[in-house]
Amino acid sequence: MSAAIPVPARQRTASVSASEPPSSIPIPANTRGVPQSSFGAQSPGAAGTSPRTFSTGFSTSPSAGPLRTGSIGSAFHGIARQLTAFLPPNYTLAEEPEDQEKRQGKTKILLLENINLDAAQFLKNQGYEVEHVTKAYSEEELISKLPNYHAIGIRSKTKITQKVIDANPQLRVIGCFCIGTNQVDLDYAAKRGIAVFNSPYANSRSVAELVISEIIALSRQYVDRTHEMRAGIWNKLSKNCWEVRGKTLGIVGYGHIGSQLSVLAEAFGMTVIYYDVIPIMPLGTARQVENLSDLLSRADFVTLHVPEIPDTIGMMGEAQFAQMKVGSFFINNARGRVVDLPALATALESKHLAGAAVDVFPKEPGANGPGFNETLGDFIPRLRNVSNLILTPHIGGSTEEAQRAIGSEVSTALARYLNYGTSLGAVNFPEVDLRAITTADERHIRVCHVHRNEPGVLKVINNILADHNIEKQYSDSKGEIAYLMADISGVGEEEVVGIYNAIKNTRANILTRLLCE
Repeated sequence: MSAAIPVPARQRTASVSASEPPSSIPIPANTRGVPQSSFGAQSPGAAGTSPRTFSTGFSTSPSAGPLRTGSIGSAFHGIARQLTAFLPPNYTLAEEPEDQEKRQGKTKILLLENINLDAAQFLKNQGYEVEHVTKAYSEEELISKLPNYHAIGIRSKTKITQKVIDANPQLRVIGCFCIGTNQVDLDYAAKRGIAVFNSPYANSRSVAELVISEIIALSRQYVDRTHEMRAGIWNKLSKNCWEVRGKTLGIVGYGHIGSQLSVLAEAFGMTVIYYDVIPIMPLGTARQVENLSDLLSRADFVTLHVPEIPDTIGMMGEAQFAQMKVGSFFINNARGRVVDLPALATALESKHLAGAAVDVFPKEPGANGPGFNETLGDFIPRLRNVSNLILTPHIGGSTEEAQRAIGSEVSTALARYLNYGTSLGAVNFPEVDLRAITTADERHIRVCHVHRNEPGVLKVINNILADHNIEKQYSDSKGEIAYLMADISGVGEEEVVGIYNAIKNTRANILTRLLCE
């Protein structure tokens, strides 16, 4: 969140749309008259005005430096780091010059895998310190480098494992700038109070268009013809080259990508059948089949659009390829582990399949450049040597339009969660939101409490907040995890630490944050 700009009282409004939150959440006034000397010694200068956050790791957001105990009164010994989050913007603690940057430091976000630069700029404009890296990080690199950051943005290659999460207790949120989230241990992240966001629909059109182009390319064998021309060979032929009009496309997974692809394919004159585990109303004249075997035996082209879950891993193997029509084509732009690639290589080598297109692999290089070789699997050289096979480096969603849309969606979700506690769109977390605190709410704080889903938690929390007016409150649960948001008013600065500690020390606590400016 950017630094707050003071607004004259006559210009303040009492209501703000939740879809357009205010630029700041005001600091509660010191309503009980506690002298400033109780909070810490004064020093010249002005403190930063970017949003601050308490957390169970005794860190503040954007500040996350170590605790300072030498410049505060005995009543608040050992907790000055949190308390500074609630001091007025013109009030600072006496600190050494080298500590001032930590005192006013920003939330740090690490973006890996060449995430769209517009997303990085948006997060910078929100007041965060952003590092943009073009490659993926290994588990060892994440364990080494991620402790400097409070949020991370990844695509499909970086793996956030339980080991990585345990090594980074300060991590608050993960943004998957892609459709899939199988690269993150979602359950364990939730148990540690880490919300995970993704962009499930923004690149649907890009993937659908890629499939259409692959269908035509495989039908006309023009990838092979291009390779021959580059080698100086003129090989004009029409044998086994087909129009796509009148052919049958079988779509496995009729979600956002599959349904868009269905419409595009019908525009080319194709007949569309699809298989999905649930009944779905078709678009156009497409028809749903009862089982996968039926689809495989009828389709001239089979394309996968399924997530990587236990039920789909290895769903296409030797038996399934044998069920496909002789001379048919296979396309996978979904996830690498849903297909047995050695079995696909065998089906292509035997000419049972006339061609295939593969955009995703069980293991993929972490950066651009050399590396697509047998180290990723002994089937890679076999695939590289078969004819009429299109191999692409996981580019299904790699268009300018898709990456801008994904960057906008996920970066906005990260900022809303960090700034306001909003978890709408989280894939592993209860989805909770409250309307924004407005510039007129000068004595409000927002409680964001992630806890185990156990009986009696709300009673305990409401007892803690009983001395204050609960302006609005909402809680939800998802499996073993529950999330409570509450805005309370009439809170003095001298009370904040007590509220935080009381909630943090409850039996079911996973993560507690208090948000104000």
